Order: sequence, then structure tokens, then C-alpha cells
Amino acid sequence: MSEAKKLFDTAAQHQIIQAIKQAELKTSGEIRLHVSDHCKGKVLDAAAITFEKLAMHKTALRNGVLFFLSVVDHKFAILGDVGINQKVPKDFWEEIKNGCIASFKKGDMIGGLSEGIIKAGEALASHFPYQRDDVNELSNEISFEDEV
Repeated sequence: MSEAKKLFDTAAQHQIIQAIKQAELKTSGEIRLHVSDHCKGKVLDAAAITFEKLAMHKTALRNGVLFFLSVVDHKFAILGDVGINQKVPKDFWEEIKNGCIASFKKGDMIGGLSEGIIKAGEALASHFPYQRDDVNELSNEISFEDEV
């Protein structure tokens, strides 16, 4: 069993999925978490490849957000789609990312990710508010390295 799957047991997956659902109540943005053991090369490059493999660029408003975590290599990135990046400052994700990392350093990876995901939903809400006819375009399930 991979280190990623050991860390994200059923209870942890449930907590993350609930955070995603809570975040998406405030925004039409779509949030996903991808977890792998290793990250070859630069973390943003790996996140971009995963973003495409998960078809996150196919949302109607191009407002998908990927939280990408490599547990063994201790690499982490948050990547937003072009629709978001056209509307927000360049360092938009840094505060959320730094908050997650601070929790990781305290040994609370699941709590840090959950809090970061909820904050991402709040941050996206001003640019991509929730719409009554909003459709959940992407799965809320965590994706793992061996599934993509």
C-alpha cells in the first residue's frame, strides 16, 4: 500500500471530501485533492500534468483548483485554472498554501488540507460565486497517484 493511501484512510478521506463539499457551497469553483507518494521534478509541473489528466481544465468557467500533495517527497502546490488566474493576483494561492504548510509542520496534514480547501472556497466566492443552477462538474473524491 502506498504511503499516500496509508495517510488518507477512510476517516481522512471523509474529512477532506466534507471540506470540499463545504467549500463548493460558496463558489461555482471546483476543488480537487490529488495525493501521490513521489513527485518527479518541479511540483508545479507535476500538478499541471495531473490537472490535465483529471480533466480539470474542462469546467465551464475554467475555475478548477487542484491541491497537489506528494507525501514522501514533502512537496505541495495549489494550482488554479486559467479562468481563476485571469481574475486574481499572481500570489493568490500563497497565503492558503502557507497556512496548509504550517499545519503540516505541526503534524496535522488532514486538518491543514481541510482548512486550506475551505479557505480556497471562500477566496473563490468573490470571483466565482455559487449559482443556483451550479452543477458539480468534478468529483469530490481524492485522486491518488496509482489511479491517474
